[in-house]
Amino acid sequence: MTDTMETEHIHPLKLFELAKSQKRFLYTSAPMVRYSKLAFRKTVHEYGTDLCWTPMILAKEFNRNQFARDSDFTISTLGPQPPTIVQFGANVPLELARASTLVAPHASGVDLNCGCPQSWACAETLGAALMERRELVRDMVVTTREHLRRDGWAVGKERDADDADGKGRSVSVKIRVHKDLRKTIDFITTVLGPPQDRHIDFLTIHPRTRATPSSAPIDVSALEVLTSTFGAHVPILVSGDVFTLGTLPYTSPVAPLRSEGTPEPPLPSLPHLAGLMSARAILANPALYAGHDACPWSAVDTFLNHAVRCPLPFKLVLHHLAEMCGPGFGPDKSALLSRKERARMMGCLNMVDLIDFMDGKRMEKGGGVEVVRREERDGVVQR
Repeated sequence: MTDTMETEHIHPLKLFELAKSQKRFLYTSAPMVRYSKLAFRKTVHEYGTDLCWTPMILAKEFNRNQFARDSDFTISTLGPQPPTIVQFGANVPLELARASTLVAPHASGVDLNCGCPQSWACAETLGAALMERRELVRDMVVTTREHLRRDGWAVGKERDADDADGKGRSVSVKIRVHKDLRKTIDFITTVLGPPQDRHIDFLTIHPRTRATPSSAPIDVSALEVLTSTFGAHVPILVSGDVFTLGTLPYTSPVAPLRSEGTPEPPLPSLPHLAGLMSARAILANPALYAGHDACPWSAVDTFLNHAVRCPLPFKLVLHHLAEMCGPGFGPDKSALLSRKERARMMGCLNMVDLIDFMDGKRMEKGGGVEVVRREERDGVVQR
C-alpha cells in the first residue's frame, strides 16, 4: 500500500440502496485467502460484482510492518478501483481501529472477520473464536467508528449516508452461526447496538457453524430466522452456497427463479435478505453475477489482462486459471479445458509461455481474439 492518492468511493449503503431500487440483490465477492487480490477483484467487478472483499489481513502485523502493508493490500492507480471492503483479523480494539484508519483513504469500508474456522485463527482468538466474545467485538467496532470519525472519515450510518460527501467509510462484521441460534441472536443484538446509534452498517452471515464443513449445505432455516429478526434494521448479506443465480436455496422478492429443469421443492422465502456473497463459485466463474452458469473465455481473458497489469505470483495465476478452466459449482459442469489440458497449463514456466498456451487453446476452441495483445506481452514481468 504505497500509493498516497485518495480515491473516490461510494459508500456501501448507497450500493445497497441502488441494488434495492433495481429490484435485485447486492452482488459481492468473498474474502478468500490468497485469491481476493486486485487482479481478481477488478475481473469480477467487470462482470457485475458490486462490492469486493480483500483477503483477511492481520491488523496487528499491518500496523507494525511496512512490508505487510505493501503486500497485503494493493490498490489501482490506473483509474477507479472496484468498491472494496478491507477485511481484518483482530482481537484488540485499538489494533483494528489503527489499521482501519490506514486503509480508509483507499477503501469503501472495513470488515471484522468473525467467521474463519481455521484452528490457527481460533487459537489466537481470531475469526470464529470471536463468536464467543460478543462484547469484545462490539468494543472493536465502536472504537473503529470513533477513530474513523476522528480522522475525518465521517462514518455514514443509515441516517447520514447521503451526507457523507464521499468521505463515509462503512464498518461491518462477517459472522458464522452458533449451534444454539439464541446465542447468535444475542451476538448480533450486542454488536448491532441501539436503533438510534448502530455500531455496524451491514452484516454478512455465513449460516454454518464453526464445525460445519463447507461440503454441507448452509442452514437456510437459521438464515430465515436471522434475516426476519434483523433484516429490517440492517442490510444482511448471505455467504455460502451461492453457486449460480438460478439455483439459490431460497426465494425472495428479488431472487431469480430456478433454472428450467431443476427440481423445485418448496423453498423458504427471505424477503429481508439484501445481498449475496460468493466464494468458491465465483473463484471458478468470475462471471457468475453476469448470469453465466459456467466461466466464459472472456472472463479468462479479462483476468489475464488484469494479472499482467496488477502482477500476482505466477503460481497463483496458474491456480486461478485452473479454477476458471475446470468445471464450476453450478449444474453446468462444462469446462474450458480438459483435465489433460489443465495439467499441461500447470506445466507452464512463466507468464509468456502461459499466455501463448492460453491463446492457442482459445483459438483452437473457437474463442476468438488473443488473451493479451502482442505489444503488451513484451512488458510482462515473469514471476
